[in-house]
Amino acid sequence: MNTDIENLFKDKVLGHPAGLFVLFFTEMWERFSFYGMRILLVLFLTAPIISDNPGWEWPREHALALIGTYASLLYLTPIIGGWIADKITGYRVAVVIGCLIMTLGHAAMAIETTAAFYLGLALLVIGTGFFKPNITSIISEMYHGKESKKDGAYTIFYMGVNAGAFFGMMLCGYLAENFGWSWGFGLAGIFMMLGMFQFWLAKDLFGNIGAKPLKKEETAISANEVDSIEGGQGNNDVETKLNPFTLFDKVLIVLSSIGGLLYLFNDPFEKIQGTNLMPFSLGNLSGTNVVILCSLLLFLVLLVTRIARYLPVVRDRIIAVSIFGFFTVFFFAFFEQSLGSMTIFARDYTNRELVGQSAMIFKVVDALLTTVPLAIISWVLVLLAKKTFTRIGLSNIILAIAFVGLWILVIYRLMDKFSQEGNQVDATWFGILNSFFIITLAPFFSRWWESKYNPSAAMKYGIGLILLGLGFAVLSFGASGIPSGAQTASVSMIFLILAYLLHTMGELCISPVGLSYLSKLVPARMIGFMFGIWYLAIAIGQKAAGTMGGMIDRISEQYSMGTFFLIFTLVPVGVGLISIILNPLLKKLMHGIR
Repeated sequence: MNTDIENLFKDKVLGHPAGLFVLFFTEMWERFSFYGMRILLVLFLTAPIISDNPGWEWPREHALALIGTYASLLYLTPIIGGWIADKITGYRVAVVIGCLIMTLGHAAMAIETTAAFYLGLALLVIGTGFFKPNITSIISEMYHGKESKKDGAYTIFYMGVNAGAFFGMMLCGYLAENFGWSWGFGLAGIFMMLGMFQFWLAKDLFGNIGAKPLKKEETAISANEVDSIEGGQGNNDVETKLNPFTLFDKVLIVLSSIGGLLYLFNDPFEKIQGTNLMPFSLGNLSGTNVVILCSLLLFLVLLVTRIARYLPVVRDRIIAVSIFGFFTVFFFAFFEQSLGSMTIFARDYTNRELVGQSAMIFKVVDALLTTVPLAIISWVLVLLAKKTFTRIGLSNIILAIAFVGLWILVIYRLMDKFSQEGNQVDATWFGILNSFFIITLAPFFSRWWESKYNPSAAMKYGIGLILLGLGFAVLSFGASGIPSGAQTASVSMIFLILAYLLHTMGELCISPVGLSYLSKLVPARMIGFMFGIWYLAIAIGQKAAGTMGGMIDRISEQYSMGTFFLIFTLVPVGVGLISIILNPLLKKLMHGIR
């Protein structure tokens, strides 16, 4: 394996092995297809049947219930996909399987029939489960023994994530809103397929890295090694220190998982189809509420009983991780309104018409936003081809074809926009702001974290949640003039732009650092379990985002749109303040980890 790593590092692009950029482009096309399709979901499902671009005209609550379940499952299947890759397929094969399944999912959605639509969503959930955890695992394996360069590698990879999201939402959104939903869904599938081919054809570059796992002999862990893992605390009972899963633990995991999945599927079934998978009640509690409460109780028992069995230092650190996981649920429950209620607000309540000088300024800015990043990424493609064409020429050709297609679409879109006298900003255009602000602001936040003014973990969470709340405060102020029950309005789009800016700043305080703290606080042998817990927290947040976003009509009719966003202001700010207040306690629980 070391020989393969050394061979990878012989051909470098921008100081990193060329293989990193194969992964960069694979991730870019996957995120292109993922975000390009996802931002269309709520618009397609809620678009009027009788219109220039007919959708399914679902009530917003129904659409967001389905999207919440879909988004939640996307963070649960990677737990299974990672296990399959670890034990059976290896990381590279799992990535290809994921790409293939997702390509079929996008193709199904382009058909626009009910059966094909649900099949497409199911395939995308399964494909993401194979893809998401395993492409990052390849990077981790590539940089084994070269940890000093790993942070830089993940930073480059993160840029691929955001570049794909940026162009996917822009181009799939443009085609879907101007030519038809099938065009947007279909484009996502085409680039996913090209990403799969360019990755598979580059397999010779990686040697055995990410290949099918070999059977490993179990290694004994000495008492001294365990003491080192556990922070030097403990006794000679090694088995107790390792804290294996008991039968009781496994039963709790199965029962709480079944209950959670029942709720995830029942929510959209009940709202959309009128079918209740849990048609019973207990006193004043519906069957759904009984199952939710029981599942939550069982999960808490699992967490508390396992934590109680650890040694003091590890126990305290896992308690800290659990508290951060609780804050993570709240963050994603509100942050993910960007692809739900905020996209609806962009389409129905925002003035997207520009005329005269403002229209021309926007066109020029939009052209620069699009072409400059694409030119930079194309330059990286040329550098990669120079280093690897003799070894993976066909992969380079496939990648070049994808970029030619991307340039054609970008130029066509810009020509179309410039040919119009005024300009109507696509509702999906606002979704690209998050990616743009991340790429722009990430270096500043990175330098902040590396300076002497680097806040503690609890302070970062507090700042991030407060910034998230302030973004909704901007929207609440902008929407304050919308009458109760109004289905349309013309709020200035500056409010939405400012909200995305504040939300992105909040994300940079929480999302990139959350997994970093988890890896620091949890012993290496427990990383898999705690990553699963972390994905579970995000999954709960995703479902909560759909549920709360679905209340947009109910609250805006009874009160106002401004009140709807005011609620989304107060809760994150309140939770952020709690995080700041808990800072001394969390520092103590972390036992010196920064």
